[in-house]
Amino acid sequence: MQCVILAAGEGSRMRPLTSSRPKVMLPLVGKPMLEHLIRNVKEAGIKEIIIVVGYKEEAIREYFGDGRSFGVSITYVVQRKQLGTADALRTAEPFITDTFLMLNGDMVIEIGDLQKISRTEAPVMAVTTTTHPQDFGVVTLSKGKIASLEEKSPNPKSDIINAGAYLFGTEIFETLRKVSPSSRGEYELTDALMDYIAEERLTAHPLLVWMDVGYPWDMLAANEHLMESVEDTRLGDIEENVIIRGKIYLGKGAVIKSGTYIEGPVIIGENTTVGPNAYLRPGTTVGKNCNIGHAVEVKNSIIFDGTKIPHYNYIGDSVIGSGCNFGAGTKIANLRHDHGIVKVSGVSTGRKKFGAVIGDNVLFGINCSVNTGSSIGSGCRIAPNTLVTGKLDNDTVVK
Repeated sequence: MQCVILAAGEGSRMRPLTSSRPKVMLPLVGKPMLEHLIRNVKEAGIKEIIIVVGYKEEAIREYFGDGRSFGVSITYVVQRKQLGTADALRTAEPFITDTFLMLNGDMVIEIGDLQKISRTEAPVMAVTTTTHPQDFGVVTLSKGKIASLEEKSPNPKSDIINAGAYLFGTEIFETLRKVSPSSRGEYELTDALMDYIAEERLTAHPLLVWMDVGYPWDMLAANEHLMESVEDTRLGDIEENVIIRGKIYLGKGAVIKSGTYIEGPVIIGENTTVGPNAYLRPGTTVGKNCNIGHAVEVKNSIIFDGTKIPHYNYIGDSVIGSGCNFGAGTKIANLRHDHGIVKVSGVSTGRKKFGAVIGDNVLFGINCSVNTGSSIGSGCRIAPNTLVTGKLDNDTVVK
């Protein structure tokens, strides 16, 4: 069996984190989210993978190559213009020979579910439940089949949604050729499924585990989930007087300096220095070549490669891009005074605790304060003693 993974989009809702990389290359527990998907597909017994690429495709090609180092064979096809999921799937048609699995590249799905879907008679749609079905394609079921499908309805008929994982036969391509552009000017895969639904042929497979990574704060939830399976691994150096409670992954060349206290699960990437006297709290993932310095506290955050947080900083429940530098005393707030749900640019995170989304190569002066729910674009320069709140576009200079 083959697997088609759709990975052509930028992921505009992930900005500014996608300014320099495609969405599927954003890191979860120290690896691109696409890598987790590919590894699970392989473990499910499928080793021939076709990846539909587009936006900043070179990052995907360079990282995964032909797939041999991941135990699979990867073929790339290009969707030059992002004209919808049906259009993306059509680009893979010349390489499809039989029944195939199709997955959106920005989700977390477990091996067991992939195995069960692949053993079911096509066509199959994976479904799950959510507390906010209005943000997804909503389905209703009848005797194990999809009875109806409606995209992003303000008044959803159920809390069951299309999870973006399918099993198709080659006949789907004939149907795709009949699809007309939607009101958004895109060719939607869901339009191609209406005949299956009308004929009561589309089987529903309820997923045991599914996580959609649509916004930066969704990365924190996915990171927390994936950390549950991290094995305690200590490949770097740990100095005396370091206290570690729980599991950690410590990469090669990494150093934890004296006086540091770590509550796992925590991941520390290769050649990263932590401490002295730092405090890393559960759920924290620090990338490669980072510096978490003296008297720095980091809680439940994802810090990309090459970022420096060296002196008297607090980082809580935040997602921070690569190549950033925090001046001494700069801190990120992560809790509203009224303990209400945090919003970023008017969009609810669904979380009472969320700090900030910070793009790549952002430089902070000393003693800056970043308010909860802030979004700071890549390349921003923030002057000392500045309060940052709300949204800053890429390359903004705050004097």
